[in-house]
Amino acid sequence: MCGHARILVLGRVILSRAPYLTVMAAIRAQNAAMTLSTTALPTAHPNSAPRLSIDIWSDIVCPFCYIGKRELERALADFPQREQVDIRWHSFELDPSISADPGGTLVQAIAAKYGLDEAQAAASQEQIAARAASVGLEFNWCQARFGTTFDAHRLVHLAGKHGLADAAHERLMRAYFTEGQLVSDPAVLRRLGAEIGLPADEVERLLDGHEYAYDVRADEARAGALGIRGVPFFVLGGQYGVSGAQPAAVLRAALEQAWAAQHPQPLTLLGETGEACEDGACAVPAQPGSGSQDS
Repeated sequence: MCGHARILVLGRVILSRAPYLTVMAAIRAQNAAMTLSTTALPTAHPNSAPRLSIDIWSDIVCPFCYIGKRELERALADFPQREQVDIRWHSFELDPSISADPGGTLVQAIAAKYGLDEAQAAASQEQIAARAASVGLEFNWCQARFGTTFDAHRLVHLAGKHGLADAAHERLMRAYFTEGQLVSDPAVLRRLGAEIGLPADEVERLLDGHEYAYDVRADEARAGALGIRGVPFFVLGGQYGVSGAQPAAVLRAALEQAWAAQHPQPLTLLGETGEACEDGACAVPAQPGSGSQDS
């Protein structure tokens, strides 16, 4: 997991609900005063079954976010209620102060940040690449070019307006991790925006101005209010949190728990119906030689 996260997980899966729900109440109040263009879902019909939301805080250049995305997809692959799940992406910058192109190699940056020598830093990236490969991802860390992800996150919010947030995350992550592209470069973002299917004029307007800057900062403020210090972080049904790139089996268990909490099963009647009073009357058992009476 990238960054430093306060662990909110009980056992391996679910965080304690009580303190989390207290925070969620505050966040809901905050959200009531916000207009987040890409996180609001269409209002459901009052009689429709509630859908399960999955809110994900993630950064484009976080390897465990890419791994966690793939693990979630594996968990959802045979989840019976997959078509009733809504995924909402939220911005998180691992290093909000980094420039667009600081230069140097990823290994040099890792070594400097964590006080390692370059051999140790390279070994750490090899381990992450192996973990990525276990879920079918290719992490070419030797050619990675890193820089600010702020504009990339704004592009994801624009994609969300068109229902393409997930596709945008996938394409941007592949560009960084596999293709060695600099996702802070406006020219790269223009080209990737076109590949994702975004209108060229909207991408150009975004890169020339400040559209969705508020949405990125709002996502990060919400993460801070929730105590999220590292990513990926998943919030299921607004009640349950899963921290880090957990295996698909762990995420599947979380999905099942969140779904069950949101969709309680009807009461199962055990045995046959016995004598009882209902509707203001009690049926008196029939006596030999007489009809039944109500008291």
